[in-house]
Amino acid sequence: MIKKLFQKYREIIMYLIFGVSTTLVNWIVYTVLVSMLNAGVTLSNGIAWFAAVSFAYITNKLYVFESKSWKASVLIREVLSFFGARIASGVFEIFLPAFLMKIGLDQAIFGIEGFAAKIVVSILVIVLNYIFSKLFVFKSKK
Repeated sequence: MIKKLFQKYREIIMYLIFGVSTTLVNWIVYTVLVSMLNAGVTLSNGIAWFAAVSFAYITNKLYVFESKSWKASVLIREVLSFFGARIASGVFEIFLPAFLMKIGLDQAIFGIEGFAAKIVVSILVIVLNYIFSKLFVFKSKK
């Protein structure tokens, strides 16, 4: 029963597992750079984002969408479209919470202003990243 459910929803389950892992990569790289190497916050955040997106590309290619080709033309297209999609969804992540707060989704959660908007945007970004990856980055030619 569990095996059938896993097989049916394998792609989504793997996407969520590696999504959490990607977040951990981001946090670990950021923490090491800031606390152990005394790097600046902005530089550390940029490097952590790049490391996390690189990790996400590799794990999505190999384990989530199982893209088999290692031809240079395919890799270049995948990498550029993957990073482009993550930059696009990052724009939503940066600017959408403020917009949602302006139109009324400004509730504080755990005493953090606008956290309701942040949660909604995070869910939207996860869904967008999955759609971008599924339809544009790792599209299968059937």
